[in-house]
Amino acid sequence: MAVSGFEGFEKRLELHFFGDIDEDDNMLGLRLLEFESLEQVLFAVQCTVVSAVGNPFFDAYVLSESSLFVYPTKIIIKTCGTTQLLKSIPPLIHFANNLGLHLQTCRYTRGNFIFPKAQPFPHTSFKEEVVYIEQNIPINLCYRKASVMPSKLPAHSWHVFTATCLPPLEFPHEDAAFTVEVCMTELNRHLARQFFMKSGDGKTGDIGGKEMTELTGIDTINPGAFICDFAFDPCGYSMNGIDGDRYSTIHVTPEDGFSYASFECVGSVYDDPDDIVVTLKKAVQVFMPETVSVSTTGCSREVWTKVAHAFEPLGLKCRSFAMDEFPAAGTIVFQTFTAARRK
Repeated sequence: MAVSGFEGFEKRLELHFFGDIDEDDNMLGLRLLEFESLEQVLFAVQCTVVSAVGNPFFDAYVLSESSLFVYPTKIIIKTCGTTQLLKSIPPLIHFANNLGLHLQTCRYTRGNFIFPKAQPFPHTSFKEEVVYIEQNIPINLCYRKASVMPSKLPAHSWHVFTATCLPPLEFPHEDAAFTVEVCMTELNRHLARQFFMKSGDGKTGDIGGKEMTELTGIDTINPGAFICDFAFDPCGYSMNGIDGDRYSTIHVTPEDGFSYASFECVGSVYDDPDDIVVTLKKAVQVFMPETVSVSTTGCSREVWTKVAHAFEPLGLKCRSFAMDEFPAAGTIVFQTFTAARRK
């Protein structure tokens, strides 16, 4: 393991707002935020926009460190490296309030950092992160919970904080939607090399990203999605996929010794239950990692049991399982997998 390197594991923040959305503005809500306002938010986080795309449902931004998704009443921001993600909370609440929107729920999740000592305030510990969030969200978000979901792999656990102003029985579960977050480490070295730019070829990040998307088969994970991708110099890759009102996203840190890739997607329990199996299998096959952790949020038993079915044919064995209930999130299931040949 490298002594120091780029931190692949992302921090993820999801904020839901409520309020009157003006029909005269085509129900755009948070999508009315000026780009300059988003830049101020990202300046606090210490990252920038490198590419963007939108459709009638939401806007998706590829960042210098991961991704940002803006819906009319929801924002998801996911950043890696030594970004200060939680510093986005005060300006996001401020700009939303200017649009007549108020924070309803907050969810923060992350895995274990590979290089925890390199993280700046307020990310030096989960305890510090929780204190910072609680100091910067409205007091009416009084239903709160913080927990570290364990696994049998010491380097893999799942940190979760949620808060909402809604009593548990009143929380809307958004048509039984669920989110799957996949974290992969120890990527296959040959496959990871595909995410390095060739020195001196003069290609832009947009062109390089498109080539990586096609070369690696990422474009086949969801053939119906429009992909906005970007390749970093000398290495690294990010993409956002948009398909109707659903997003997917991939981020890759390919350096040997601390290689990492993530895949995230959303679905509904009303989908064909085999869809998530096919999607996850395709995503993991791109990287063939030695270790995988998966968090499934707001889901039924049928969804998280399908996760194991997706990975077993790839030679990955489930090593641990944890389940917990959270305000504003419902059930979160955390599973870890390693190559079956490992004991």
